[in-house]
Amino acid sequence: MRVDFNSSECRNLAEQAESWPQAQAALQELWQQRTAPATAAFVVSCAERFRPQPYWVSMRLGILRSFTVEPLIPMLRAGAFLGGIDLTVRAGDFNAYSQEILDPASWIYRNSLDAVILAVQTCDISPELWERYSELTAGERESEIARVVESFRNWVSVFRSRSKAALILHGLECPAFASDGVLDGVSSHGQADAIRQINRELRAIAAENAGVYVLDYDAVIARCGRNRWFDEVKWMLVRLPMRAEHFRDLTSEWLRFLHPLSGRIAKVLVTDLDNTLWGGIVSEDGVERLQAGVEGPGAAFRQLQRAILDLSRRGILLAVASKNNADEALEALDRHPGMLLRSKNFAALQMNWNDKTASLREIARQLNVGTDSLVFLDDNPAERQRVRLEMPEVMVIELPAHPVGYANALRDCPMFERLVLSEEDRRRGELYIVQRERQSFEEQAGSLEEFYQSLGQQVMIAPMTADTLPRAAQLLLKTNQFNLTTHRYKQTEIATFAAASGCDVYTINVRDRFGDNGLVGVVMTQRTGDACLIDVFLLSCRVIGRTVETAVMAFLAEKNRSRGVARLEGWFLPTRKNAPAEGFYRNHGFRLVQQKQDGSTLWSLNLNETVPACPSWIEMNMVKESAA
Repeated sequence: MRVDFNSSECRNLAEQAESWPQAQAALQELWQQRTAPATAAFVVSCAERFRPQPYWVSMRLGILRSFTVEPLIPMLRAGAFLGGIDLTVRAGDFNAYSQEILDPASWIYRNSLDAVILAVQTCDISPELWERYSELTAGERESEIARVVESFRNWVSVFRSRSKAALILHGLECPAFASDGVLDGVSSHGQADAIRQINRELRAIAAENAGVYVLDYDAVIARCGRNRWFDEVKWMLVRLPMRAEHFRDLTSEWLRFLHPLSGRIAKVLVTDLDNTLWGGIVSEDGVERLQAGVEGPGAAFRQLQRAILDLSRRGILLAVASKNNADEALEALDRHPGMLLRSKNFAALQMNWNDKTASLREIARQLNVGTDSLVFLDDNPAERQRVRLEMPEVMVIELPAHPVGYANALRDCPMFERLVLSEEDRRRGELYIVQRERQSFEEQAGSLEEFYQSLGQQVMIAPMTADTLPRAAQLLLKTNQFNLTTHRYKQTEIATFAAASGCDVYTINVRDRFGDNGLVGVVMTQRTGDACLIDVFLLSCRVIGRTVETAVMAFLAEKNRSRGVARLEGWFLPTRKNAPAEGFYRNHGFRLVQQKQDGSTLWSLNLNETVPACPSWIEMNMVKESAA
């Protein structure tokens, strides 16, 4: 399969494509070759021709700014489309960010935005700190720092009170040359330190407000090089601070936030082995001659392994899809002294001679995730191209010609970004390895009931707290299979829901003989009159099929009956992925009362009649609630 098309050929292939997979494969290669505004406009026009795609997610973004951003918007939308986000963007008026936040009739509140970026430069919000720093007295410097921090605090407070959208704050950047020269670096009250103090305060403000995040704008500039970032001519003529070559650097950083906010994230990294995870081919070179170590040619592969380990500690599952003899590949993983990754680090291993697409589908099946949750890493361009064409929902990482760039290519992928990291995330690899032990145990059990009895499951249901809110929001964003409505509420929306009269938000934790599964479920209910509506009922795929859902429904039925509620009701809203939950209400005694043309159904349970009972093999523990 030929994959080394030039940019003109890529354009022709994209224009002539009859489907999005064909266009996407050509556009990905074109974007890699020529990342420029003109290319971005072409990518966007092609993507719009095929919108919508079933695995795309829609997102509406607003940008409040103190500098020109219009040339960056096509770049941002192109990167978003190629990552599976159908992004709509509106920029506010130039340098009108304060008025647009403070005005209750502002467009940012009239439009149902999912996220807002507040991109303000140091020179715009504080000319004193940027231009006149050496002239300020100590008292004036502290006063100016306090004024800037208080401005941000006020904007965040007002925005948060009027909008449920996520808010991304640009941190302030340091100048390329400090006012006091090298003295700034040794002074405890230097210009850079003053700006960093403001950035520390911004992070504290974000921590105090759900759905507020800080983008380290100074770090983006530093990575690119301060002297190479700023364009004096463009700044004077059109108030555009950065050179065109850095448009992608900033839009890529924006995408690192938009991917986790939109839910278009990866759950699994699937990697090849030969010449990807190590240098060489194990069946030809043998284990001893494979390249993986701290020095020489193997250092690049070891850096890639280090980057992969970092992802695993972020909650990303690891898997292997390699055309190889399994015994030889396992020997290389577990015996080569230079390997940082061992077979125990992988939740699924497909080492055979099947097509990579078949291996990817089998990995998704084994791990009980959608194929759109996979990211594929392979040094072979033909394998990458085939996956792009046959599985367009899979994110395929384009690798450079030399292994030295592999680790950075992996780290550049925005689908691995997380804005919240729970304990469950940190332990996810371990949890899936334990899950394999459960499955093996189930296969050996004499019957399903015997398996349930021997698991020793303990289910704890508790009212959501401030500590469990981030994990609850994470589950609402990404749980697809056992999710009755797939309502995608943000943290702020969940908190607002929980505080409303007659509303409850519960979290579910599960333990068994193999260990702690962590927080694996969320239920949100709303009481109105003599009925209680189940707005959200979801469970992680780790506990599907173990009757935990029955135990939770038994709790809901008994809880509401004790409150004098006569009916428990709930909608099932079908999606491409939640078929495992389709029969849930029917199987638990609910009666169908309404069906819409889109397939959504409303179910009702009479709580004065027989209600579901908690399975005898589950021990229920309920944390005491405050008075309703």
